[in-house]
Amino acid sequence: MERIRHDRVLLPERGLGPATITVDGGRIVAVEPEHTRGPEHTCGDGDGWEPGTILAPAFVDLQVNGVDDVDVWSTALDRDDERWDRLEQLLVDRGVGTWCPTLVTASTGKYGPAMDYLAGRTRRADRPTIAGVHLEGPFLGSSTGAHRAELVTFPTSDFFDALPVVPAIVTMGAEHEGVPSVIRELVRRGAVVSIGHTRPERRGYEEAVAAGARMVTHLHNAMSGLAHREPGLAAWALNDDRVVVGLIADGVHVHPDIVRLTFRCKPTAVALVTDSVAWRSGRAGPVDMTLVDGAPRLPDGTLAGSATTMSDSLRVCRSAGVPLEDALRAATSTPARVIGREDVGAIRVGARADLVALDDDLDVVGVWLGGARLR
Repeated sequence: MERIRHDRVLLPERGLGPATITVDGGRIVAVEPEHTRGPEHTCGDGDGWEPGTILAPAFVDLQVNGVDDVDVWSTALDRDDERWDRLEQLLVDRGVGTWCPTLVTASTGKYGPAMDYLAGRTRRADRPTIAGVHLEGPFLGSSTGAHRAELVTFPTSDFFDALPVVPAIVTMGAEHEGVPSVIRELVRRGAVVSIGHTRPERRGYEEAVAAGARMVTHLHNAMSGLAHREPGLAAWALNDDRVVVGLIADGVHVHPDIVRLTFRCKPTAVALVTDSVAWRSGRAGPVDMTLVDGAPRLPDGTLAGSATTMSDSLRVCRSAGVPLEDALRAATSTPARVIGREDVGAIRVGARADLVALDDDLDVVGVWLGGARLR
């Protein structure tokens, strides 16, 4: 049993404040908001951390296509355990405790083998938890962005029947009449449906949400937006308390002013996502990719995911004027809530002891998974 004390702990409903956390068997067994000193291990004293260090739940990232030079798609298809281990260690370095490997638009026959590999990964206590796969394709709408438009198709029950597991999240366009029935079936199976890469009419949006869609994929990007005479998906989502919005806060995909506006509209319903890719590899599938002005781009200039981390995203949010506690929740408890995970994303009794320590610059200076300190 270990007791961890710190002056700035992110607690549900209380925000940042002094607290003592007791960990046993990889779980949080007690949380005491009052700060009292004693002989037990005290964050900030024994580890050389500065007084401003924050202790928060480990990050929950619902959209990861790759990290650094390791691509999710190709690594899964190749069943390359060595590269997958490198990917998971890179995520630990970045403070991620729970994540969704993301498979973008490809030929429909590739999804089954890739998901079979991911589903068969042995759970390790010293690696981030895979919450399930995020299918960001091939069932998109007309705003395909960096996705290969010729591979976008309409969803069918047969496709999902053939998969080895149910996806955690399915991004789907909302422009076709048959979409609501597919959404209802996916929700029945336990998937979260996220509206994205689409420019629907208002009726299409409303029917998708009524059918059970509860999220919008990377708000503002690859969708109809905020034009004051012709509002689109972004405007409707900002005004809709039924949906949580994903947000890429890398300072490139979304201007900081719009990042702040998004949080002002939905302070408890933003899920920060990195949408990170294997940008060092120089490839996005069969297409060349280059880092330009801080973001990966295709040869024609189209944004192709990000090179950001959750720490980077928190810094962008803070500099944009977003309250730090709101930004931290958007990187932890809100994404966990979207996928129905009460055991991660929050420092509460019964939750996994997955924690991250951040210094004043919001850099990761400590990581615990299942109560064991790894960084």
